[in-house]
Amino acid sequence: MKKLIAAGAATVVAAGALAIPAFASTKTVQVKDNKFVATKITVSKGTTVKWVWKGKAPHDVTVTKGPVKFKSSVKTSGSFSKKLTKKGTYNLVCTIHAPGMKMTITVK
Repeated sequence: MKKLIAAGAATVVAAGALAIPAFASTKTVQVKDNKFVATKITVSKGTTVKWVWKGKAPHDVTVTKGPVKFKSSVKTSGSFSKKLTKKGTYNLVCTIHAPGMKMTITVK
């Protein structure tokens, strides 16, 4: 009986360990007509940044300077996400509306 209880407890502990969600987080930035809503954000390493298009004008998200360069396609709706795994400062623009439409992300 003791072996059966111990085995059941071990199974519950193992299942509980699998059920614990990862500590990853997501930060959402709106892309409105000719502006990023949040021009400066700071996130932890491993955070996913999600840009969500809310306006009618076409935009993209392009890193001009940073530890890792990336670029979204030009969109008028939908979203684009990027998990930031390298610490540092990322300078981003919408290439259609640069240099005015810009933002900075600091990854710590």
